[in-house]
Amino acid sequence: MDSSEVLPVGRRVAYWRGRRNLSQQVFADRLGKSKSWVDKVERGVRTLDKMSTLQEIAAVLRIDPAVLLGRDVQPAEVTGRAADVARIRVALSRYDVPLARPAGGRPVPPVGQVARQVAHAWTTFQHARYPELAALLPGLLADVERSHAADPAGRAALVETYRITASLLVKLAVPDLAWLAVDRAMSAAAGDPALVAAAAVQLGQVLRASGQARVAKSAMLAAAYRIAPPEIEGGAPAELSLCGTLLLQAAMAAASHGDGAAVVDLLDEAATLAAPVGDGQDHHRTGFGPTAVAVARAAAAVELGDTHGAVTRHEEVTRRDGWRWLPVEHRAAHLVDAARAYLQGADPVSAGRVLVDADRIAPAEIRHRPAGRDVLARVAREPAAPASLVRLAAALGAG
Repeated sequence: MDSSEVLPVGRRVAYWRGRRNLSQQVFADRLGKSKSWVDKVERGVRTLDKMSTLQEIAAVLRIDPAVLLGRDVQPAEVTGRAADVARIRVALSRYDVPLARPAGGRPVPPVGQVARQVAHAWTTFQHARYPELAALLPGLLADVERSHAADPAGRAALVETYRITASLLVKLAVPDLAWLAVDRAMSAAAGDPALVAAAAVQLGQVLRASGQARVAKSAMLAAAYRIAPPEIEGGAPAELSLCGTLLLQAAMAAASHGDGAAVVDLLDEAATLAAPVGDGQDHHRTGFGPTAVAVARAAAAVELGDTHGAVTRHEEVTRRDGWRWLPVEHRAAHLVDAARAYLQGADPVSAGRVLVDADRIAPAEIRHRPAGRDVLARVAREPAAPASLVRLAAALGAG
């Protein structure tokens, strides 16, 4: 309801009654009013001037009374996200190093210090603390660029910071800006096969987010086979993790354009690489292992519209020992995908349950990520939606 701030209260009541699939008669019965009374309220013939009545209506509709009054139309999370993106855009638009601009009196941080900052930023992302990370990135981008200019040993930190930036911007649904970040990562990584492969992981994410699934698949396969060890048995876990993660990206790209046969082949190939790596590893911040492959199978099933397969794989993967070893961000993103699968299968109760779990372990995945908010809105429209999610959707303006 994009224009809710200009709608009268009665129109908002009618809107939310429709979203809850309630007829005027059923709605009236739940309020203890007549159908005629409801009709007059919705047409604006009868005014709602008592807060107690508004609260009763809001309770039946399972929304916050403020929504009926048109308050908090632009929630703090939405405003904050736009401001975060704007600051990151400014940071990526600066060319202080190539233009030899002064650093404003700030000393050039040593490579070791910057590396610790980058590690902290990765941890922040993997714990799904997106607003906190967004606040860190503008300063970190300036620091790593100046550090690398002063000492070439800072190249890895530079590439990693661009990777983190691209990952966050994909989460925030800003693929154009994410593309700029990942392009810089690929350019800075050139000449180092491991860094190129690591940056290519985010390249796959950005290409898919930009609707370039076929290009993404081709690029991911080229990157994967470039880093692949000659023999799996003798491959280093870090190389296997990069190659396997790139194959997962290729599989998800194949799923995006409906190539189910390629999805199966690529995921099976990734599973072969994952076996010697094992769970609980995080080489190059990939979290790659057998459980990560199992999660990708569920996500691909959702993309392919295989509802039964997606739900079955979700329920299997969350029982694996390796589930708890995945980063919080990875688990929460999977739970959002699982909610989509349950909705596809007309099971809003289970969709609500997994969204509650996602909000518990990583609130920003639901509150700050547009994809999470979209799924939340769909669940909140269901009559059987958990009251806590309906209230959350109302508070976020996502109902």
